[in-house]
Amino acid sequence: MSQFLCRYADPQGRVHEEVESAESEEELRQRLSDRGFLIYSVKPRRSIGEWKLDNVRPAGRKLPLEQLLIFNQQFVTLTRAGLPILKGLDLLVGNIKNRRLRTHLQSVHAKVKTGMPLSEAFQSEGVFPPIYTTSIMAGEKSGSLPEVIERYVAYQKVALGARKKILVSLIYPAVLVFLVFILILFLVTYVVPEFASLYESMDAQLPYMTQLLVAFGVTANENLWLIALVVFGVGSSLAWWFRSDRIRDSLDGFKLKVPVFGQIWIKYQVSQLCRLLGTLLQGGIPLLQALETTGASLGSRLLRESIAQSREMVREGQPLSRGLAAAGIFPSLAVEMVNVGESTGSLPAMLHSVAEFFDDDVNTMMSAALSLIEPAIMIFMGIFVAFVLISLYLPIFTLAETL
Repeated sequence: MSQFLCRYADPQGRVHEEVESAESEEELRQRLSDRGFLIYSVKPRRSIGEWKLDNVRPAGRKLPLEQLLIFNQQFVTLTRAGLPILKGLDLLVGNIKNRRLRTHLQSVHAKVKTGMPLSEAFQSEGVFPPIYTTSIMAGEKSGSLPEVIERYVAYQKVALGARKKILVSLIYPAVLVFLVFILILFLVTYVVPEFASLYESMDAQLPYMTQLLVAFGVTANENLWLIALVVFGVGSSLAWWFRSDRIRDSLDGFKLKVPVFGQIWIKYQVSQLCRLLGTLLQGGIPLLQALETTGASLGSRLLRESIAQSREMVREGQPLSRGLAAAGIFPSLAVEMVNVGESTGSLPAMLHSVAEFFDDDVNTMMSAALSLIEPAIMIFMGIFVAFVLISLYLPIFTLAETL
């Protein structure tokens, strides 16, 4: 039997949207008419296995996840209170502060009003995360939309929390690097030229290291805007260059080879991947479809290709752990834990355990790495300042001895 999404009004005038099973659309229409319902629309319902991501348009700018998270929390509350989906969207759209998100939600509301399923309305916008649209599809299919959205909200909270922890841990080193840059710029473009003018008026014989520093400082001061223009041009060229798929693939491969930080990068990516895949499986998405959605949600092309390879092996009947091992980039511990989850029939729970384990591991490794970087920055700053001071004051000591 096929499934159809029906929109009809009962004799009391209440509008209903439900999924009904029937041999054909004509049979279902006749059955609803016999029950005294006024039929608005009857549309065939796609199964989860038929849900494709090929027609999802790539988003120009990402939607603000925090705002989307707040919307979903409120939407779940209204849905659990018994409010129809259309009415819930109508109440919430006007309260969205972000204008871009509000525009897309208004479009979703208009499409749902015409009878389009909620998941298809979100997908057709082309800006919502694939995991979100696929999860809503699973919730509509299983009749547990509030539970599925709550699971998505929980996933986003944990993912955003992990991302914020990493960003917060990088703030202090970033501030140090910025201060070091400002200090170097001040010394080279202001202090050194002042001393250069003094030594030129004294007609003194300068040591080699002082001559080198003065020449560099005077040149930098005289061509400051040209240097800034060149730096901007090089930065823009590199940003454009890194957009190509070939360069991004090479960059992903380079990240894996960087000592310490390569391991941090791959473990963070594996953590996000496992949490995403586990959330989809818990929502009732089949493994193949969950792997397709997970691959479409990843930012690294290298990982997307690895997931696509694993998905093909799963399609051929092989376990997921073997597909991940064949990719050659996933940590062996993650592969072993996935293998245990498959063997015991608790793959979603094991995937969440892998994500939590690697989250803790990433936080520990980041703290250890940053504890070494911060002293290195301070040592570099101290050495540079000492070099500048010695180079500038050495001629003064030499002149004092001659006098």
